[in-house]
Amino acid sequence: MTEALPILTQRRIEAAFAKGIFDEMKAELGEAAAKRILSGAVVKLARKAAAEMAKQAPGGEPSLDSFRAIQPRWTAEDALHIDVLAATDSEFHFNVTRCRYAEMYRAMGLAELGALLSCNRDGAFCEGYDPRLKLERTQTLMGGASHCDFRYRWQEAPPE
Repeated sequence: MTEALPILTQRRIEAAFAKGIFDEMKAELGEAAAKRILSGAVVKLARKAAAEMAKQAPGGEPSLDSFRAIQPRWTAEDALHIDVLAATDSEFHFNVTRCRYAEMYRAMGLAELGALLSCNRDGAFCEGYDPRLKLERTQTLMGGASHCDFRYRWQEAPPE
């Protein structure tokens, strides 16, 4: 089995490729349509990646603990500085105080697409990982806030 790339490295590679495709779509279809298409593709990819990671949870049964266990993939390469506020069986709350993803997109001249390429994935990832995993986030560094406020909750009973 090969070691998975750190997510920051993976996003850097994807962003360079996505920019070329986005520029072509923007020229052909206009900026709004290009952003809508890119956003839709990113959301689908996030759900699919999450479903694959969920299958790797112990016993193939995802939980908040198994979700927390994969967090080092996102923080590798000093990608995120986080302050954990709560880590219980049903809640995982933290603030991101430095985001090298946002810094990377800005350095690549992709500040306008950074939220679509990364922040946009977070809620979709929850949907693909397990419908019991919920995310509430009201602000992001990419959007100009002082920090990102991630508030994950695990609902034991699946929504009806």
